[in-house]
Amino acid sequence: MDFWSDAKQALGAVAPILGTAVGGPLGGTAARLVASALGLDPSTPAQQLAAAVTSATPDQLVALKNADRDFQVSLKNLDLSAEKIAADDRASARNLEASTHDWVPGTLMMLLTGGFFGLIAYLASHDVPVGNRDLLNIMLGSLGTAWTGGVTYYYGSSVGAAVKDRAIGALMQR
Repeated sequence: MDFWSDAKQALGAVAPILGTAVGGPLGGTAARLVASALGLDPSTPAQQLAAAVTSATPDQLVALKNADRDFQVSLKNLDLSAEKIAADDRASARNLEASTHDWVPGTLMMLLTGGFFGLIAYLASHDVPVGNRDLLNIMLGSLGTAWTGGVTYYYGSSVGAAVKDRAIGALMQR
């Protein structure tokens, strides 16, 4: 796809988010937005679309810039929606546990904490044979990931705080 190299460079200068997205998993969506901004049919072949990008008029460049901004807003909305779904899921699990007074999640979290920190202590105080080192490191990584998920479940995560901070920052810039 050499024909895209100049087009991606042009997009990167005018519409960096769309320029990046064209080569990624959202490439089809980005290409349709670029085609629309240039006044082309969304089913325009990639080679023709690339040629249109490199020969865009000033008005089309402004339209690309606006499409890039709209695409960025859409991506932020998707990110906020995904975080809301995750937060609702955690809240639902917490409400279920509170209403049923189930002792299993708390017990599992205590066992997970003991296993995680116990393995760290073992690795710090023992000379582990080379043949077992990789296996123990994989176990430590898995336990660490599970422990982080448990802590997030019980105490929340900093993702919500980060989203809140971005929203406040955006309001302050207005």
